[in-house]
Amino acid sequence: MTAQAASGPPSHRRAFMVLFACMIAVGMGQTVVFAVLPPLGREIGLAEIQVGAIVSASSITFFLASPIWGRVSDRIGRKRVLLIGLVGYTLGTVLFASGFQAALVGLLAPTAAFIFLTFARMAQATVMSATPPAASAYVADITDARTRTRGMGGMGAANNLGAIIGPAIGGLLATISLLLPLYFAALMTLLAAATVWWLLPEPPRQAAQQIKRERLRFTDRRILPFVIVGVLMFVGIAVAQQTLAFRFQDLLDLTGQETARMFGFAMMTAAALSLFAQGVIVQRMELSPLTLLRLAIPLLIAAFVMMTLAQSSALLFLGMALMGLGMGMAAPGFMAGASLAVRQDEQGAVAGVTSACPPLGFTIGPLLGTALYQIDPQLPYLVTTCLYIPLAIFTWRVKLKDNL
Repeated sequence: MTAQAASGPPSHRRAFMVLFACMIAVGMGQTVVFAVLPPLGREIGLAEIQVGAIVSASSITFFLASPIWGRVSDRIGRKRVLLIGLVGYTLGTVLFASGFQAALVGLLAPTAAFIFLTFARMAQATVMSATPPAASAYVADITDARTRTRGMGGMGAANNLGAIIGPAIGGLLATISLLLPLYFAALMTLLAAATVWWLLPEPPRQAAQQIKRERLRFTDRRILPFVIVGVLMFVGIAVAQQTLAFRFQDLLDLTGQETARMFGFAMMTAAALSLFAQGVIVQRMELSPLTLLRLAIPLLIAAFVMMTLAQSSALLFLGMALMGLGMGMAAPGFMAGASLAVRQDEQGAVAGVTSACPPLGFTIGPLLGTALYQIDPQLPYLVTTCLYIPLAIFTWRVKLKDNL
């Protein structure tokens, strides 16, 4: 919880609590999917690159839809868009899990299952992409320039708390069935939607803001440096999240259920370090967004060097822990920096743009990572290291406004 939430009006404090719970549910759902998708894919006969293609297809859909939802939230309100995203997340997860269920019992052949799962995940992404920009814009509505970075960090901390809880519960449920964690994720987002419906107030300013605005573009010079950093940064994160489950399974000779538990625990470790970064470094040290990025990307480079060299689970765990620490600093830095670079009446639009950067990275990363993994298991992490080195140089050379 941020200082703004603690000292602001009661309606703001309640809003932060509801949004915090909402993002916990979303974080749980996303980490559960990444933990069980690789072993589930192998269980129904999909190749690694097909699993990556499912994630990439949904990510490009998310990328295209997210800015639209950000602008829609400016027109019809944050709460309505949040509800649309959470309900869509719930229904889409059930549909996705049903496709796997049909494949596991033989109703869908591998090729048919791949096509069904790809379109199911794309349909889900079209609607669930409403949640992140609406939540980010809501935070921008109730914070000021001084507390914006901490506000964004608070939402990131909630997401990471969900990423700790999700794999812990999902790992236990996976011992019963690999599909059970997916249905659990759907239940959590449904409960989050009910919480938003009953308890989240609409920001008062929304009723007065029905004016027509110019479309905020990804190439807008005010936010372009943050877009570049965000997209490339999430390409690397996507490479790791989509290939490391395969790496654990192959390196340690694990079953599908053992892989889900082991990789889930590694994701918990990364999320715990990310939560520490957002709860302590971001909230208490009051570093500027650009400073956070300059400190975070070298940590990500070190993480991927470890993943490249890893020949044991210990080094893979350590690499993921460093990746979590780096992302805990980088994510709020990139989102808050872009938010502070534009006007207050553009917050919904910029939230849509920044929320689209991770899925654009996840469009490229899974296909790139799985293709490289099939050539050599170390290659995805080596290529990402080479991508991040010029990115680190870029953050030190770019010139932004003094308050960033």
